[in-house]
Amino acid sequence: MAEPPANLKEATRSGPGRLLIAVYGIFVIAATARSAVQIATHFGKAPLAYLLSAVAAVIYVVALVCLVKGTKASRRIAMISCAVELAGVLVVGTVSLFAPQLFPDATVWSFYGRGYGFVPVVLPVLGLWWIRATAKHEAAV
Repeated sequence: MAEPPANLKEATRSGPGRLLIAVYGIFVIAATARSAVQIATHFGKAPLAYLLSAVAAVIYVVALVCLVKGTKASRRIAMISCAVELAGVLVVGTVSLFAPQLFPDATVWSFYGRGYGFVPVVLPVLGLWWIRATAKHEAAV
């Protein structure tokens, strides 16, 4: 049987935290590449959508870096990133559903992340849950 994590950094990076960090890493690559190609090749087609994809990429980068660091301060920033990410995917998902004309091309968060298997709406929830679940190690810091 595995030993329980000894400190906050170890707790953040252990078990499901590793998978969470890996998925954030994949989304950093996917969202950054997507937004870079969209902005570089046909920005005029759907500037709002492409800029939102770039914003999503930045949020994924911040969340990833902060989860990897695993310090008390970085976990707070990761929590804020996950909350902003969740708000973004809910707002953009709802707007894209009821006013699709505002998004002539999809963003990472369109239709609640349908283009990415709805992972964009689940990922911040899991991130918030994981940060909360490992918070008991904050007292040890």
